Amino acid sequence: MNIDIDLITACINKERKAEYELYKLTYRYLMSICVRYTRSYEEAQDGLNAGFMKILSNLDKYKTGVPFKAWIRKIMVNTLIDEYRKEKKHLDNIQHVENYAELPNMAEVNQAIMTMDVEQIHKYIMSLPPVSQKVFNLYVIDGFDHKEIARMLNMSEGTSKWHLHHSREQLKSMLLKMN
Repeated sequence: MNIDIDLITACINKERKAEYELYKLTYRYLMSICVRYTRSYEEAQDGLNAGFMKILSNLDKYKTGVPFKAWIRKIMVNTLIDEYRKEKKHLDNIQHVENYAELPNMAEVNQAIMTMDVEQIHKYIMSLPPVSQKVFNLYVIDGFDHKEIARMLNMSEGTSKWHLHHSREQLKSMLLKMN
């Protein structure tokens, strides 16, 4: 995704055509992030709109030395996490498990994943419980560590590790049933 600095400048100057052009250019990428962190397409659209508004309102803070794609990704993920925090009802269901050691990677699951298409994998991830799904996405897909995840989701590192393990176990079970 190559976004011209002139387009960013025009957006900073509140030019509507430029804002719409930026929206069109970033839509697919941002929506792919939103779909991973929400339970429905409608929620993803709402998250996309909220995140895009934050991107527009913070464009004057963008530094050209930082890749634009990484910058908007960070804003979008943080927006979705903020939206999630607003729905604290999910946090009441979190089990607090401390000092949980991660298990080694599961090679047999990795082989099963290689034979699946993206839609199947996405469907399985979307079927995870909401907190486990968010931890899985943040850790595996977006590359955050447990300390960052714990801070973002207002939980302990141990709880983050437990949710990652729980997600992996559930996905492994789904994949084994598939074979």
